[in-house]
Formats: sequence, C-alpha cells, structure tokens
Amino acid sequence: MKDRRASSTLAHHSGCAGADEAGRGPLAGPVLAAAVILPDGFDLIGIDDSKKLDASQRDALADRIRARAIFHVELGSVEEIDRINILHASMEAMARAVCALPGPITRVYIDGNRVPVGLPYPGEAVVKGDGKFACIAAASILAKTTRDALMVELADEFPGYGFEKHFGYPTPEHLAALSKLGPCRIHRKSFGPVRAFLQPCLTFEE
Repeated sequence: MKDRRASSTLAHHSGCAGADEAGRGPLAGPVLAAAVILPDGFDLIGIDDSKKLDASQRDALADRIRARAIFHVELGSVEEIDRINILHASMEAMARAVCALPGPITRVYIDGNRVPVGLPYPGEAVVKGDGKFACIAAASILAKTTRDALMVELADEFPGYGFEKHFGYPTPEHLAALSKLGPCRIHRKSFGPVRAFLQPCLTFEE
C-alpha cells in the first residue's frame, strides 16, 4: 500500500506559493532557490522535505512537480554570495524566484524565519516549513535536485574536488582536495574553510 503520510500532513492552500533554497552550507557552488505554486488536485503522495528523501525519490517527485506545477528556479552565484553573504544571497534568489511567478498569488510561504525583501505578494516565514506546507516542500525538492544536477556538471569542469559526490559540502574528502589543489573559481572565498586555504596559495584556478 502506498504511503499517504505526506498527503495527509502537509497543508495545501489554493493560490499560494512556497519558496525554499538549497545550498547555504556548501563551500562551493551557487545557492539555488525555487518558488512553486501547486495546482488544486495535485497528487501530494510522497511530497516532503527534500532532506528526508533519497536522491531517486527527489528526482521522481521533481519530474512530477515540473510536469504540473507553476514554478521558477533562481541561482545566487558564488560572486553574489561572496559580495553580500550567503544569507542575503539566498533571500535575493528566493525573491527573484517568487517575482518570476505569474500572479495573482494569495500568499507566499517562505521556509525559515524571515521573509525576503521586495516580494510583490504577502509573505509569511514558516520555520521548518518544508515539513508543513506542500508548496514549500515542492520548492525544496526543485531547489535541491536542480543544484545537485548543476554540481555534477561542474564536477566535469573542475575535476578532482569530488563535487559530484558531496555537492560542495565540507566533507573530509572535499577538505582534503582543497588542501591538495587549493580553491577553484566556484569556491566561496568568503567562507572560513576556503579562506584558510587562500593565504598559502599564491595562485588558484580562475
């Protein structure tokens, strides 16, 4: 029998959008933000916080969301992260994703404890919202799967770091590669663990 837990516990409000991001913690790569409007009657079975799903579940759900939902995904670049910090880059990316959605939208539910500045619709921050609202959970799935796929592509461009495995997070493998190779162009130079490797490196790949 199919698990209907997610369809019975996650709230769905007609005409509302959800927004979430993926990639605040990694040492490399952009942060990705997604905004999603789920249509009435959307099959919520399996929809959940992306962190509670494995890669195959996320990919299958992302395909279902893209097929029926209204959505937009935005990128906060490494340069933007280093310029305004990861929190503000995440907020800016979520705001751009929401602004790209067609209106009218009754309310935008944002995962976390703050609402991005400049939203064209009423916004509400929801702590751990990806486990409470289906639209936020859907946004978390799209943001996570899009970012993971991008990091796999970047692994080919910047070999040796293992981006296809850890997606830029500070794993022991990643830190060992940083020690051996030094930071590359997609490393966040404002992050302490990366900055620590910049001082002894006279040059690094641009």
